[in-house]
Amino acid sequence: MTVKLAGSRRMAGVAAISALAITLAACGGSEADEATEAGGEDTAAELSGTLPGAGASSQENAMNGWLAGFTEQYPDVQASYDPVGSGTGREQFINGATLFGGTDSKFDEEELAAGAERCYGGEVVELPLYISPIAVAYNLPGVEAENLNLEPETLAAIFNGDITRWNDPAIAESNPDVELPDLDIVPVNRSDDSGTTENFTEYLAAAAGDAWPHEASETWPISGTQSGAQTSGVVSTLQAAEGTIAYLDASQVPEGFGTVAVGVGEEFVPFSPEAAAAVVDASPAAEDATDLRLTIDLARDTEESGAYPIVLVSYTMACSVYETEQDAENVKALLTYIASEEGQQRAADPTVAGSAPISEDLRTKVTAAIEQISVA
Repeated sequence: MTVKLAGSRRMAGVAAISALAITLAACGGSEADEATEAGGEDTAAELSGTLPGAGASSQENAMNGWLAGFTEQYPDVQASYDPVGSGTGREQFINGATLFGGTDSKFDEEELAAGAERCYGGEVVELPLYISPIAVAYNLPGVEAENLNLEPETLAAIFNGDITRWNDPAIAESNPDVELPDLDIVPVNRSDDSGTTENFTEYLAAAAGDAWPHEASETWPISGTQSGAQTSGVVSTLQAAEGTIAYLDASQVPEGFGTVAVGVGEEFVPFSPEAAAAVVDASPAAEDATDLRLTIDLARDTEESGAYPIVLVSYTMACSVYETEQDAENVKALLTYIASEEGQQRAADPTVAGSAPISEDLRTKVTAAIEQISVA
């Protein structure tokens, strides 16, 4: 039985944002007046212009909510976000096509070097503002259990193609009260470079031992698999046939689909915002983290009670230096809203994204980083 636990570049850039971008219309002036009073100056009246962003599709639902709230406060800023995926999002940001973005994977050394040039001699800013479990969802209409229990080794063997039937003894052993079908298992992965893939394979590499003989990677390491581009493609493939199983941001699991409770120590823990927050709290800062890059090394192999280790910490990327004051102030205002208690609670709403709000300690560090954003 599953244990339920608390668990001169700008113009080209704007043109590059595709029709998928979420552009929000201006709202009435009362919200702007409230923002002015809260800030102690006429900030809302001063901010205007375009604010293009792109990146992780995992953040799409949360970003919809954040941009809606931001536009209520700053109606003259035309903000948008194109959920093209983490890898493409970082490329567009480095190339100057966007002013901010989202990425499920940390920038590597080469990207940081390119980012310094893109940021007018400044640095890339990485802020962990979206914390969400990665769910492992399955399409088994005849199985009534809300969660199937799977040990890390079993999960790895399924996605590596070593366990191929749903009634395999390794699955049955962890689910003695569930009638499992004699049906082919069809693992589904991302076809594009994806931070979600990197987070999932990082978990398998850390927690499943020899059952997962691959390194963590944004690119799925096995060829000839069923796959889908971006989160929407994975969802479509998952829904297309019975027997499928896929990893995806928990906020985008189709209604009615079952999800996996993973083995952690002596327990099986289903995903939840609380369980995601528990593993983040148990994890140290990355070795190369700075006061502008607040990156985290997640404790994937934790045995902490109530912690769900398949977690995605998605970073909001920005520059510490921008070409114009308008760009700098617009980005600072957006990041401040996203990091605020109001912004985090908006994304935490189950009807929006169901993410885990950041802690007050992390908010203090994020605010200090945002305050360092300046003009060349």
